[in-house]
Amino acid sequence: MRHRIAHRGYSAVAPENTLPAFAAAVRAGATHVEFDVRTTLDGVPVVIHDRTLDRTTSGTGYVWDAAASDVLALDAGAWFSPACAGVRVPTLAATLDLLTPPGPSILLEIKPPATLDQVKAIVEQVAERDLLARTIVQSFDPEVVALVRTAAPDVRRGLLRMSFEADTVELARELGVVCCNPPVDDVLAAPDRVAELTGHGIEVMPWTANDLTRWPALAAAGVAGLITDRLGELTGWTSA
Repeated sequence: MRHRIAHRGYSAVAPENTLPAFAAAVRAGATHVEFDVRTTLDGVPVVIHDRTLDRTTSGTGYVWDAAASDVLALDAGAWFSPACAGVRVPTLAATLDLLTPPGPSILLEIKPPATLDQVKAIVEQVAERDLLARTIVQSFDPEVVALVRTAAPDVRRGLLRMSFEADTVELARELGVVCCNPPVDDVLAAPDRVAELTGHGIEVMPWTANDLTRWPALAAAGVAGLITDRLGELTGWTSA
């Protein structure tokens, strides 16, 4: 098992999808830093998971209904810990700038809804920093993955799955992805599907692998890596 993927950064020790979480992931030995991108009302890609601002910021409402200046002024750390009060929602640009020095690969998830122009703008920011070779762009929405292929055919793509359905292998091959990332339970229930994907050169990296007792079984199932909030512990476990 080669890959240690920090889920929304090292989100066990810092607020998810924030610069402190990404910096902590790098220090803790991540091979990949995973994060989510949405686009604001005025076209600025920002790093946040939910459709709404409510859970992880001091704001409310849909991300796509808010101007970037409003989103970037919100507190994105106090919900996690009083010590993190004042941490902000990062722009994609700031996140990429942090990760630009030689370091881990980037697993960039584009959240739907996303237009072709929005996808192009996201990929262009990656290209401007010469990070395309270190980046995989993924989505749960096959249509968004197809938009990535249209916007930048040479960019490596990934397909996320809510369940390991029977059509997963065919869909992954059709979209030309390099990885297919389903839930942990589905991987453990269908190791043959993992083997089939791997046989086609498609890596499997399940989410969200936070139960340490299941890591040996996941490794035995043939996964290429684990997407986890517990990045430091995964680094220690793989080194042992």
